[in-house]
Amino acid sequence: MIDVLSDAWIVSALAGLVGLMIGSFLNVCTLRWPEDESVVFPGSHCPKCGKPIRWYDNVPVLGYILLLARCRACREPISLQYPLVELATGLVWAGMFSYAGLSFEALRGALLLTILFGIALTDARFYIIPDQFSLGGLVLGLGLAFLPGGIGALDALIGAVVGFGLLESVAVLGKWMFKKDAMGGGDIKMMAMVGAFLGWEGVLLTVFMGALLGSVIFGPISYKTKKLVPFGIFLAAGAAVTYGFGADIIDWYWTNMLHLPPPQ
Repeated sequence: MIDVLSDAWIVSALAGLVGLMIGSFLNVCTLRWPEDESVVFPGSHCPKCGKPIRWYDNVPVLGYILLLARCRACREPISLQYPLVELATGLVWAGMFSYAGLSFEALRGALLLTILFGIALTDARFYIIPDQFSLGGLVLGLGLAFLPGGIGALDALIGAVVGFGLLESVAVLGKWMFKKDAMGGGDIKMMAMVGAFLGWEGVLLTVFMGALLGSVIFGPISYKTKKLVPFGIFLAAGAAVTYGFGADIIDWYWTNMLHLPPPQ
């Protein structure tokens, strides 16, 4: 008999199915939270005609395919965002549990990456980072730090304080220098959440990576169009890179740039 808990492929597949369902809920959150709407009431419905979506049409990815990307009631096209977000979230969860196995760290990583994905989506579309992601993620990160394999409660708390304090300092200094808001409140609260998951070193690397990515990718666009930079997108990308490769990046920096042994 196959031991479900020890079979990596089965664990990964089950995690992927959970991720698909979470991705379906993430779609709702990213569209309703920025508008201060409930994610419970009303239930899932077509944004064009308002008709409720039947449960069997709401199956992640599969429902979109079977409906041929059109609402059953009004036949209006269904946004490709829905299956793509579901599929991406499913892959994140499957990948994390494939990499870390059936562990608390796999759960912690999957939740962090899901929250970062949600933040990137809402900031890209609405220029808003909902408190449900940032403050809710902060509480979640601090709580998960107590579990085996986490960064530890003290490091999580220090990381949250550093994340909030660093971005708040940038906001205050920027407003004093440029006489206008230089940093959104959502970004500040988001970095407190990132610190709770990644610690203070992760905060510093995330801010550096976010600033670098934002400058290279969105800087030229912002210069020409004068549009505001949705910094949360790049902070989210920076945090994801930091979570996956932060330790290697820090070790490389100490070894090749400072010519010192990596910190233990």
